[in-house]
Amino acid sequence: MIHAIILFLLAGLAEIGGGYLIWLWLREGKPYYWGIAGGIALALYGVIATFQTFPSFGRVYAAYGGIFIVLSVLWGWGIDKKTPDIYDWVGTVICLIGVAVMLFAPRQ
Repeated sequence: MIHAIILFLLAGLAEIGGGYLIWLWLREGKPYYWGIAGGIALALYGVIATFQTFPSFGRVYAAYGGIFIVLSVLWGWGIDKKTPDIYDWVGTVICLIGVAVMLFAPRQ
């Protein structure tokens, strides 16, 4: 389980960080190499996610989507200094419940 969580966190940081670097390059006038670094981070995200041991691609990416939402809220709070409101936190909890259902439901 720790292995899966670490991979989700690394994938999320690569995806959010990569997207953020490209955002800064295209929307806030940072140098082009910020965009290149962002593209590399996004490519790494795609690779990192494949190291999950769950057998279903769709289920892994759906579960990762919930983790991505949590990390995005935290990124916005920590990096962009945008304090999440109650609706952000409620939505985050709902997403985590959904992830738990998808990953831990008893299946044949």
